[in-house]
Amino acid sequence: MSDELLTSVDGSAGRLSLNRPKALHSLTLGMCEAMSAALTKWRDDPAVAAIVIDHAEGRGFCAGGDIRQIADSAARGGADARRFFLSEYQLNHQLFTYPKPVVAFMDGITMGGGVGISQPARYRVATENTRFAMPETGIGLFPDVGGGWYLSRLEGRVGVYLALTGARLDGADCLALGLATHYLPSDALTEAKERIAAHSGDILDILDQLSVTPPEARIVANIGQINRLFASDVLEDVLTALDENGSEWAAKELATLRSKSPQSCKVALRQLAEATQMTDFADVMRMEYRIASRVAVSPDFTEGVRALIIDKDNAPVWNPSTPEDMTQEALDAIFAPLPANEEWTPL
Repeated sequence: MSDELLTSVDGSAGRLSLNRPKALHSLTLGMCEAMSAALTKWRDDPAVAAIVIDHAEGRGFCAGGDIRQIADSAARGGADARRFFLSEYQLNHQLFTYPKPVVAFMDGITMGGGVGISQPARYRVATENTRFAMPETGIGLFPDVGGGWYLSRLEGRVGVYLALTGARLDGADCLALGLATHYLPSDALTEAKERIAAHSGDILDILDQLSVTPPEARIVANIGQINRLFASDVLEDVLTALDENGSEWAAKELATLRSKSPQSCKVALRQLAEATQMTDFADVMRMEYRIASRVAVSPDFTEGVRALIIDKDNAPVWNPSTPEDMTQEALDAIFAPLPANEEWTPL
């Protein structure tokens, strides 16, 4: 574990550095548990005034959870997958409620689990390298790790659009949407971390001083049509709206949606709709754990991993194959409470 996650105290800052460069720093159960243990230790340590989360080397910030490991567990009944989700979501909630300021440096690929450990941070730094996405509907999962909370609270229907399509955002997009609080050039990150370590009480001033004006945020120009065409919480309505629009943009998004798991898309729509009604982040995590415990052992997840990660033929055969074949009863079952002794609870 000391190789996969590097923990240290630098000045007055506790530092968590993801260190799986060959896997784009994808999270494992051990990494989640080690991060939580360090955060617990530092929470009451007066010598630690702030937390920095970054990656040690290589590309990416964090590409998500280790999908291969989760899929291997699902093939064996899913016990280890549920244990991973339990720990990961506890870490997400721990960061969301942490009493000390957390700074996440999203320098590179920030997807899935990487979103889960960066979005709870008080300060979220994007760079020209940032590539942010929640691509789970393409592998038969759903935008978890608190995605229900974060995406449902974005402007208009942008969160629904991101959840369904898995669209990638750059650093400028993240800043414009509020997914990032600051935009720094990557060559300023070392200075930022050094100054935070030396002056952990001045994080906002430090990041403000080192921030630069980002390029134009491309997502902004599309918000109007996103709000119109992704207005419904019914997947079939969204597909119809895109089909009838006739624009090149709509045609491209329709083709993208047609490639996604119908089950995952319907789950994501309901997940975000229900999350908008929740006022406690823990309730969102509890809902997402119920979903994860079922979706991770569903045929679509196994098939999505096969098609996109193992065989890489990019031709998943989804079951159910169409939105109309995904029944309300099946959707209700995915969201139903778990037995009391199996429900998610915070640390």
